[in-house]
Amino acid sequence: MRIILLTQYFPPEVGAPQNRLFAMAKGLRAKGAEVEVLTAMPNYPDMRIHAGYRGRWSMRQEMEGLRVHRVWLFVSKGRGLVARLMNYFSFVFTALAYGLFKLRKADVLLVESPPLFLGITAMWLARAKGAKLVFNVSDLWPESAVQLGLVTNRFAIGLSERLEMRCYRRSALITGQTMGIVDNIRSRCPDRTVLWIPNGVDIDLIERVGDGAGARARHGVPATAFVLAYTGIIGHAQGLEVVLNAAERLADRPEVLFLLVGDGPERAGLREMAAANGLANVRFIDPMPRGEVLALVAACDGVVVPLRRNKLFEGAIPSKIFEALALGRPLLLGVEGEARRLFVEEGQAGLAFAPEDAGALEQAVRQYLDEPALRTAHGANGARYVRERFDRRMITERLWNGLQDLFGAQRPGDR
Repeated sequence: MRIILLTQYFPPEVGAPQNRLFAMAKGLRAKGAEVEVLTAMPNYPDMRIHAGYRGRWSMRQEMEGLRVHRVWLFVSKGRGLVARLMNYFSFVFTALAYGLFKLRKADVLLVESPPLFLGITAMWLARAKGAKLVFNVSDLWPESAVQLGLVTNRFAIGLSERLEMRCYRRSALITGQTMGIVDNIRSRCPDRTVLWIPNGVDIDLIERVGDGAGARARHGVPATAFVLAYTGIIGHAQGLEVVLNAAERLADRPEVLFLLVGDGPERAGLREMAAANGLANVRFIDPMPRGEVLALVAACDGVVVPLRRNKLFEGAIPSKIFEALALGRPLLLGVEGEARRLFVEEGQAGLAFAPEDAGALEQAVRQYLDEPALRTAHGANGARYVRERFDRRMITERLWNGLQDLFGAQRPGDR
């Protein structure tokens, strides 16, 4: 089976979508597929094309057996709507031009959305390459953009909604990252096949991390500290003010230390807030290689995963949950909906607190401090749960079976 994976985001960029898509591509290759990736010049999260890729319209490279094609796109540090649209649409057109003339015929074209606009490229390329279109939805657009207030123009919203439905109707298979996404699309497109392909964890990678011995010392974390970590993007959606406010409430427990590991648009403001409030129990750590992040998480006593209070996020499952649980770290979860149902209620892997409620987070931290046996039990439960339910090898198998079903008894490549 020949597969084209079309995505704007891919390593060496760091981030959850990049890690997930790289793992997906490698997993499909391990199943015997020939996978080619069509992506952009790496630029995230700095919004500046990485050194070694600048000044080029296109390039081709090999990454762990994958042929990766990269094309230019417009990149700007501006955060306005115009800059964002230019970023998205420049890749729409450069990817389409490159794909039409440089890529061979394929059996499947698998596209990652968002950005939704990449569906335009996907539909044209799928037809030109004789490929069945598989539309992978990791976030519902334009619904998410509307609820977050990123798009308010009714005309633009209407156009986006029509594009969304056109992409679904043209797809041979739709895959969704959460059950909330799957249920939403099924309700609107009952005649389409929609498959749940969640994020997951690379168990082999986790087993190479070990217990994280030495990570505390490398980062100057006292051996006696009770360490709770947040790792990832420090942005508006995460609502990390709740961590700083809880830290202020926990001043009477000097052993508690919150680590905020990563970067993002809200980091500078949060650092100013922590300094203004004299929060010695909050530390900011710069982004670092994924292996070192995992080692530090393994050396912590728990992880904090918050999101802002928004109905949209009730269907969200932050990807950082999977690796933290696989490492046996108990979870302090400030997310309602599907994530709470899976990991707190069903998996018994942590404690939940109401989004943006610093008092509730404070109480959850105190409970873990006072009940080490509960903390240990939740860590063990989480490690077992993600291995049973979210091992990437099993998830890849589900996707592979779904792709095979598109062709029935007819072998891909023989058409």
